[in-house]
Amino acid sequence: MTKRLASCSCGQLTAEVSGEPVRISICHCLACQRRTGSVFGEQARFPRENVTVSGVSTEYERVGDEGGKVRFHFCPTCGSTVYYGLESLDGYVGIPVGAFADPGFPVPRVSVYEERMHSWVVPPVDAEHIP
Repeated sequence: MTKRLASCSCGQLTAEVSGEPVRISICHCLACQRRTGSVFGEQARFPRENVTVSGVSTEYERVGDEGGKVRFHFCPTCGSTVYYGLESLDGYVGIPVGAFADPGFPVPRVSVYEERMHSWVVPPVDAEHIP
């Protein structure tokens, strides 16, 4: 079974996952742009039972565009977001793909909030495209 380790920048907060993600997506919403400091966020979703978190996190909760709550867990030392949970998908954990620091990570299969996508961004052609 595949095992991967996501980590904050300083290494204090980690999330070890086993198995393949059930969903890999890129999100172009303005909140993801602000959270990541980039033009989109990319995340992988795993069943909660396949994720083991170690270290101390600080939690930030926000309400999404469609009204659901999202709880982001980030390192209180370096500020990197390592994992998050969506109220509507309690059985899953989202992990920013960049936290794995793995250029071989599988390609995203879904692209959401494309109406807010920067004009020069080109999502994978085979991805499901959601305006």
